[in-house]
Amino acid sequence: MVAKPETIKEPDNFIKMWVHESERIYGDRLSSPENLVTYRAIVADLVKKSFAKYNLSKYFQGQNPEPLVFAQFVEGLEEKKYDQFGSLEQLSDRLTDALREYNDTNAVMDLVLFEDAMKHVCRITRIIAADAGHALLVGVGGSGKQSLSRLSAFICMQTTTTIMISSTYGLNDLKTDLQVMYNKSGLKDEGIMFLLTEGQITNEKFLVFINDLLSSGEIADLFATEDIDGIVNGIRPAVKSAGILDSKDNCWKYYIQRVRRNLHMCLCFSPVGDGFRNKARKFPALVNSTVIDWF
Repeated sequence: MVAKPETIKEPDNFIKMWVHESERIYGDRLSSPENLVTYRAIVADLVKKSFAKYNLSKYFQGQNPEPLVFAQFVEGLEEKKYDQFGSLEQLSDRLTDALREYNDTNAVMDLVLFEDAMKHVCRITRIIAADAGHALLVGVGGSGKQSLSRLSAFICMQTTTTIMISSTYGLNDLKTDLQVMYNKSGLKDEGIMFLLTEGQITNEKFLVFINDLLSSGEIADLFATEDIDGIVNGIRPAVKSAGILDSKDNCWKYYIQRVRRNLHMCLCFSPVGDGFRNKARKFPALVNSTVIDWF
C-alpha cells in the first residue's frame, strides 16, 4: 500500500520519487531518444493534471531539464537511505569519494565521472540493491558498462565476480563457477555481483544456466544429490533461527531465497548486429527478468 501525497510530511518528494521510479521502469527500456521525449511529455502532462499545486516543471522543461536523481547512498556509502540528490555536485562528490575508496583496495580504475556516467551508477546500484535485481546494460564497446558496474557493486558492498574465459573453458567450468557463487551468496550470505559480457559467452549453452538464474534462481542439475544434502545441512541452523521448520524442502527454498537476495547479475551486451536480438528471443529471461539500462 502506498501513502497518499497528502498524508506524508513532504508530498512533493513523494511525487518526485514517483516520477523518478516511473522513468526507471518505463523510460529506461526505451531505445529511441524520440520515444523518451514522448514519454517525458506524457508524464509531465500527467503530473500537471494530477498534482497541479506542486511546481515540478523544471524537471521537464527545455532540452536540458534539471536532473532528477534518487539513490541509496545520499547520506553516505554506509547509510542506505534512498533519497534525492540535491544537485549533481553533491552526487559527484559522493561518487568521487566512492571511486577513491575503490581504488585503494582494487585495481585502479581511471574513470571520468561525467553526468551520464554518474546517472548510470545510480541506476545500476538501484537495480542490484534489490532482491533478485539483475541489470541488462546495453551499449557499444567502451561505453563504461563494466567499470561502472564494478563501482556500483562496491557501493552496494558486493563482491564483483566474473569468469575467466580460455580456449578450454566449457559448460562444466561455468557450472563450477556458479556453484561457488551460489554457496557464497546462499550459505555464507555474501553479496555478489556476477559481471558477464557478451564476449564471454563463447558457448550459447551458457545462456541456459544464465536464463534459469535470472528467472527463478534455481538452475537445473547445478548440484549433485550429495552436494544438495551438504547445502541443506549447512543452511539448517539459519533456517531454525528464522523460525522455519527445517525440513529438506524448506532448507532448500531458504537457500535459493538467499541466493536471489544476494546474487545479482550485470549483463553487458552490444546493440550492434543481430546477436543481442537473437539471444533475447531464445532466452527471454535476459529481458523479462532484468532491468535495462541503455548506454
